[in-house]
Amino acid sequence: MNRKSKAVIFALLAAALYAINSPVSKLLLNHIPATMMAGFLYLGAGIGIFLFGRIRKMTGWEHKESPLTRKDLPYTIGMVVLDIAAPVCLMIGLTKTTAANASLLNNFEIAATAVIALFVFKEAVSPRLWGAIFCVTLASTMLSFEDVSSLSFSWGSLLVLLASVCWGLENNCTRMLSAKDPLQIVTIKGIFSGLGSLTIAFLIGEWYFNIPYILTAMLLGFVAYGLSIFFYIYAQRDLGAAKTSACYAVAPFIGTALSFLIFREIPSCIFLTALCIMILGTYLAAEKDS
Repeated sequence: MNRKSKAVIFALLAAALYAINSPVSKLLLNHIPATMMAGFLYLGAGIGIFLFGRIRKMTGWEHKESPLTRKDLPYTIGMVVLDIAAPVCLMIGLTKTTAANASLLNNFEIAATAVIALFVFKEAVSPRLWGAIFCVTLASTMLSFEDVSSLSFSWGSLLVLLASVCWGLENNCTRMLSAKDPLQIVTIKGIFSGLGSLTIAFLIGEWYFNIPYILTAMLLGFVAYGLSIFFYIYAQRDLGAAKTSACYAVAPFIGTALSFLIFREIPSCIFLTALCIMILGTYLAAEKDS
């Protein structure tokens, strides 16, 4: 198996692990406030990956990686700041627009990642990959679309778009660090983004200290954020930010399938149609360009 094929598998594995987040978080959000939930997920990712790295080192299973240096500091700071800013923009935007509108506009992250990769970081984006991005965006839009009357432009919509752009830029910052130690990157990303989210939660008056639910959220963060980002970074090394993002877009479908199992929901015709489009998009993203 060549490196590109392995990278595609890593990207899909990252998507599968992240997909666990939505259905399980939906259950935990009945007990934990949303902003604090984000903080605990990030902290679980950072602390969990840090401990995972210590265990690897103790058992001799450690793989030699290049550490982050002072030269990487701008991208590291950008990664953390954008990971804090994006949820804040989304949170404020949700107070000023409908959930359907926000869900639809948030899918712009895939396109934003590719456009920023092309124009800012000079990453090649082939016509085939643009086709993949179109397919996954269309499929996500079909799932998000609830009612025409609920879709309207507003300041809330602008903030949701800004959140998507922040995440697209963050994906590219992470891409610039992908040659360095993924364990170190995820540890820094998780701990500092988690502390930032928790600080915001405290400032807006969210308080929650039920230890069992907090530990459950942190364990979820380790799996769905920590391990997912870990494999995502490995995928970016050989695929780049745009292509990895396109492959990663299967996550909502895996998450939805898990939701069907957990919440006993029946797949709709729209879901099955969108699934076919997503499969086409993933094929276009994964196949070698001609």
